[in-house]
Amino acid sequence: MSSAVLPALAPPRRAWVTDLPLLLVAAVWGASYLAAKGITTTHTVIAVLVLRFAIVLPALAVAGWRGLRALSGPQWRGAGLLGLVLSGIFLLETYGVVHTSATNAGLIISLTMIFTPLAEAAVSRVRPPAGFLAAAGLSVAGVVLLTQGGGFTSPSTGDLLMLLAALARTVHVLAMARIKAVQDADSLSLTTVQLGSAVAVFAVLAAVPGTGAAPWTVAADFGAGEWAGLLFLSVFCTLFAFFVQMWSVRRTSPSRVSLLLGTEPLWAAAVGIALGGERLGVTGVLGAVLVLTGTAWGRRRADVTS
Repeated sequence: MSSAVLPALAPPRRAWVTDLPLLLVAAVWGASYLAAKGITTTHTVIAVLVLRFAIVLPALAVAGWRGLRALSGPQWRGAGLLGLVLSGIFLLETYGVVHTSATNAGLIISLTMIFTPLAEAAVSRVRPPAGFLAAAGLSVAGVVLLTQGGGFTSPSTGDLLMLLAALARTVHVLAMARIKAVQDADSLSLTTVQLGSAVAVFAVLAAVPGTGAAPWTVAADFGAGEWAGLLFLSVFCTLFAFFVQMWSVRRTSPSRVSLLLGTEPLWAAAVGIALGGERLGVTGVLGAVLVLTGTAWGRRRADVTS
């Protein structure tokens, strides 16, 4: 892949400077399943999304005011487009988690790490390295084993929504790397515009009759535990996660970003064991090892091919 198509890749000796923040993102996203299930129902999805995004916007706007004023028209439009994609990801994921099992959700969303290199190859007309595809396949096999403990259910509406969310994640990662207008803009400003666009979408949907409880009603009914879960989703799983993702995609390839974020199901299992009382059998442990091995192998292959 030429540097004219994607941002310059990080030198191998600095790989973990990029990789560690991405692994932290995967960890908090893994924990987000438990947090979201604790505060969201079918009738409160949109309201929770409005609150989740709106909480961080004022601080972002104040901190990045100068950067926002410096954005050009194309940069505003590019970031706004990314925000529309982002809103779709969260709608699909949140409704999907509500309507399917955690096992199916964790397995299906992990397909992003397969979709991304395939989409990248289709757009650039460059075949992905065999080693990278093998590493991704090993990771997916690990996810399958890791999520076998809860058993599989028949395909449902939630399963389809999670599949669409995986596709939307792929589009978001590739778009961040390929929209030229946003390449040199301040990351904080771009993140603010993205989240602002997403909030606007959710606010419009919340105003439509029949889409669920109003955000202010849900907020009033929240107790301390629900507010703690909402703040975790807002500050760590939203603000921190997408700021790191945008920062990292400029320093490595979309495929590598996707592969590292593909460890999300492993972190979800760890949180489930530590906080949710779940247990992994031999199959689950083997799956965890395969996910870690596949991710490490894929990271090395990205270094070699860069």
